[in-house]
Amino acid sequence: QVQLVESGGGLVQPGGSLRLSCAASGIFGSINNMGWYRQAPGKQRELVARITSGGSTNYADSVKGRFTISRDNAKKTVYLQMNSLKPEDTAVYSCNMVGWTFQGPFDYWGQGTQVTVSS
Repeated sequence: QVQLVESGGGLVQPGGSLRLSCAASGIFGSINNMGWYRQAPGKQRELVARITSGGSTNYADSVKGRFTISRDNAKKTVYLQMNSLKPEDTAVYSCNMVGWTFQGPFDYWGQGTQVTVSS
């Protein structure tokens, strides 16, 4: 059974930092892309950051220079370091992993973790 377990969310003041983690279990294959998405109340889910198996990254314009995505392939874990947080970063953050096994492609999601930026 595949599980993506996120951690690290919470309440932080504007200007503060948080580090999100997402660890996968039960995946026996090649994880190509790992990413973080977020959804704020009343808004559509949006891509925050993505990292490929080769280490290439892309970020939403709104988080460039503040957020950093990284991955540990041996641990099948993706991280999101979030600095200089703003109230508009408040959302549920979900991780996503896309890849291949001998059975075919897969696309898995975590359950989401709440990030609230407020004074």
